[in-house]
Amino acid sequence: MAGTRTRYRPGEGDRLREEVLTAAEALLVEAGTDEAVTLRAVAARVGVTTPSVYRHFPSREALLSATCLRVWGELDRRVREYIAGVDDPLRALGRCGRAYARFALEHPVQYRVLMMRPSPSPSPGVAACFRHVVEVTAACVRAGVMRGDAESLALSMWSALHGCVTLLITQPDFPWPDDVETVVDNAIRMAGFGAALSSRIPREATPASADLAAGLDSLTTAWT
Repeated sequence: MAGTRTRYRPGEGDRLREEVLTAAEALLVEAGTDEAVTLRAVAARVGVTTPSVYRHFPSREALLSATCLRVWGELDRRVREYIAGVDDPLRALGRCGRAYARFALEHPVQYRVLMMRPSPSPSPGVAACFRHVVEVTAACVRAGVMRGDAESLALSMWSALHGCVTLLITQPDFPWPDDVETVVDNAIRMAGFGAALSSRIPREATPASADLAAGLDSLTTAWT
C-alpha cells in the first residue's frame, strides 16, 4: 500500500482530481469489473487519504461515472473522424455505427458501467452517443433515404447495435466467427437497410413474404 502523501497545496486540486481518475481507470481495467473501484482503493493507489478523494467525488458512483466519461469523450472525436468528408448520409450512418461498436469493444469495462447498468437518468455519455446517431439519421431523412421521425428511427437502430455489442461483450464464450468485424458489420447493415425499408412500409400494410421477396429482388437486381 502506498504511503500517504503530503497534503496537496491550494491550487493543486485539479491535478489530484486527474490522478484520482487515472488511478480509478487503472483499477477498473486491471480488475475487469467496477467492483474494484472504491474511494478507499483509489485513495490508496494515489497515496492520499480517502477524504481527499471525497472532496472531488462525493460518491463511488460519481467517481465511476467521471472515470468512464473521460474515456468516453474519445468516442466523440472518433465518430467525427470516421464521418468527416463522407457526403452520403447512409454511408455516414454506417461509419458512425462502426466507430461506436469498435470503441465499445475496445473499452468493454467502461461500456458496461455507462451503458449496461440501471441508471436513474441518462448520463452525458449516453446522451452524446444518441446525439450522433440522431444527427446522421436526420441527414438520411432529409435525403429521402428514410421516412419518419429521426429520433424514433435512431433509437431503433441504436438499440439493435447496442444489442450486438452487448452480446459480444457479455458472451465471450459463444462460438462467434473468427472475424467479429463481420458480425458488427452485418448488424449495422441490417439496422440501416432495415430502417430504410421499414420506414417506407405502413404497419397496417405489411406485405406477404412472397410479395416482399419479389419487390426486393426487383429493387436489388441492379446492385448484384
